[in-house]
Amino acid sequence: MRGRLLRAWREGAAARGLAELGVPRAKPPWRVLFFGTDDFAAESLRALEAAREPREEPLIDRLEVVTLPSPLPRGLPVKNCTKQFQLPTHEWPDTGPNGQFDVGVVASFGRLLSEDLILQFPYGVLNVHPSYLPRWRGPAPIVHAVLHGDTVTGVTIMQIKPKRFDVGPIIKQEKFAVPSQCTAKELEAILSKLGANMLISVLKNLPESLKNKREQPNEGVTFAPKVTVAMSCIKWEEQTPEQILRLQRAIGAILPLQTLWMGNTVKLLDFVEVHNIRSFADQLLNEHGIVPGSVLYHKSSQTLVVRCKEGWVGVKTVILKKKLTAADFYNGYLHPWFQQNSKNLYRDCRFHTLKLTTVKKTERKGNGGAQYKTKCTKFVKQDGCK
Repeated sequence: MRGRLLRAWREGAAARGLAELGVPRAKPPWRVLFFGTDDFAAESLRALEAAREPREEPLIDRLEVVTLPSPLPRGLPVKNCTKQFQLPTHEWPDTGPNGQFDVGVVASFGRLLSEDLILQFPYGVLNVHPSYLPRWRGPAPIVHAVLHGDTVTGVTIMQIKPKRFDVGPIIKQEKFAVPSQCTAKELEAILSKLGANMLISVLKNLPESLKNKREQPNEGVTFAPKVTVAMSCIKWEEQTPEQILRLQRAIGAILPLQTLWMGNTVKLLDFVEVHNIRSFADQLLNEHGIVPGSVLYHKSSQTLVVRCKEGWVGVKTVILKKKLTAADFYNGYLHPWFQQNSKNLYRDCRFHTLKLTTVKKTERKGNGGAQYKTKCTKFVKQDGCK
């Protein structure tokens, strides 16, 4: 055992000596520069840190991290990991010392790496991407997989190309069956572990893995644009119950779904499917007209039922100034409205689609002198809103 450890140490020392002379290493241990920000990325970083632990055949010799500045008091998950592991950390656009790493690893970083930066790594830059490419290229693949009801997704380890996101050759790929009713947050936790394990597998046989890489197919390309506040606005006239439930599972953890009630913006939480109360709602409103957004209270299930395209969806919690149960909302808002208004006005007791507009605010110089526009979001009522 002692002889093997001594031999491994000598080989590592020799590799370090060659690296200092600018000669790339032919096998582990690798020197890795990691780029990442969020929980998905933090799982890969933890796997890389674990691979640095002393062993007979070490995989990682040196590990440093590049992350983004964060306005959040609690900081980005990757930044918190670097503090925990006491890793050297650089804040973008600073990427640390040039030419001192064998390979770069990117996971949920959200910034394009320049060709000059990519060329600093003898083995290029690997990207841990949470989709089965070429489906869902872009910054929010997990959200869009849930939003569109995908039954199968996956993780791809690919090699980064400059100038465009998620178009590089595939090094390793695995599919994963999406569990029924899975939220984006739950799916992220599963795929982050799968991606971390795949990354370590690739690094164990990096030169061979790169030799076997393949280009992405031209068929089946879809894009996953970033999540915006506008996505959280329920379109009662256009979205079916299933689409609203998927929207809640996709973005509800980061952006509560929104609508308008009597001119006030409200947030809706805890959506549920409705089955046995559809006939109740349809029968109650058939004489007074059903319109998208019509809202009723089903007492036995303590659920608000809201009309949308091709059906009804249930809501258990409303935020209007404060968090309210469905019963609280009925007692404080719905019931008083019904007492004050004729049943012939049932169609006016409803949620309205909230529309957002973006207004150009300023135009400033960004990094490198490029001009960019900052926008503010403005809430506006839909035409005809009461």
